Amino acid sequence: MADVPTFEGAKLALFLGDQLAVILRDDMPGLPFAGYWDLPGGGREGQEAPLECALRECHEELGLHVPKNAVIWQKPFNEGVFTKWFFVARLPFQAQHDVVFGNEGQRWTLMAPETFLAHPKAVPAFQDRLAIYLAEKVDG
Repeated sequence: MADVPTFEGAKLALFLGDQLAVILRDDMPGLPFAGYWDLPGGGREGQEAPLECALRECHEELGLHVPKNAVIWQKPFNEGVFTKWFFVARLPFQAQHDVVFGNEGQRWTLMAPETFLAHPKAVPAFQDRLAIYLAEKVDG
């Protein structure tokens, strides 16, 4: 049996209406992609499943409870010996009023997906993964 990569973390591209919720990472020395635009998500805790990880991180970072049925796309990505999951979810635009920004990152904002994809200071791996979703999406 081949080695199966270990699930390490998950990210969530969260659309509020047609805008993407993005977080400006802290700007600290040694932090990967410091000062870059990022998506909600992070590392796995305990034995949680990939979707549980993404939804928990989104709640911690943006204060939003994203229901599982709001998730419209998912895909695992292998990074060496680790697997990281990428999810896409949609909530109504009005959900922006329910955001309670957590203590990770400098601030959050809404950004057009095209702007995120072209931004010189967006985390490149998540630009690539969002582009894959947009190329494959069937939800209109």
